Amino acid sequence: MEELIQTVAVYALPVLFAITLHEAAHAYAARYLGDSTAYMQGRMSLNPVRHIDPFGTIIIPILLYISTSGNFLFGYAKPVPVEYGNLRKPKRDMAWVALAGPSANFVMALLWMLFAIMLAVSGIDETFFVRMAQAGVLTNLVMFAFNLFPVPPLDGGRVLTSLLPHRYAYKFAQIEPYGFFIVMALVLLKVLYFWMVPVMTAAHGLLKLIISPLTLFLS
Repeated sequence: MEELIQTVAVYALPVLFAITLHEAAHAYAARYLGDSTAYMQGRMSLNPVRHIDPFGTIIIPILLYISTSGNFLFGYAKPVPVEYGNLRKPKRDMAWVALAGPSANFVMALLWMLFAIMLAVSGIDETFFVRMAQAGVLTNLVMFAFNLFPVPPLDGGRVLTSLLPHRYAYKFAQIEPYGFFIVMALVLLKVLYFWMVPVMTAAHGLLKLIISPLTLFLS
């Protein structure tokens, strides 16, 4: 139980930021591209309470963490409502709205990396903050890769639907009601591992490349 409390304390802030900014980014992109549905429902907000689903964001992750001894963790936030028909160019703009969420996670992973560098430069070796910085990078890379998996209703599925010709896009979009179960099955069968690891590794490598001038300057 003590280990669980420590893990929750370390991950609480990174997870809240990751979820909140991911969902808010969808809402901001949708409004910018012509749909104000999320804005009208108060979802274009940096208030975590607006995006947290008590069951999916809190109860499920804790129960899974306990029942699997920390080997499997899964959760979700309340999806941002988007009326794609309101977008200026619905099929094209669907992809931009979808990409806004993972892009926010990529930027947050970068900021947590910079936070870790700041701790090192400042000589702060407090374990809690170091672990929090590491958790921030990991959490956002996981959300980045997971949400880009090309199955609707995940963001990657929306992007693929946007890119497919109309006939195939319509057929592909029809699997959305079953998307959650498909993804869960792939997670349990550890098939999703073969997507997550390469995408997370590539994203981490790109982040390291972005901050390399700073690390060289400070070394």
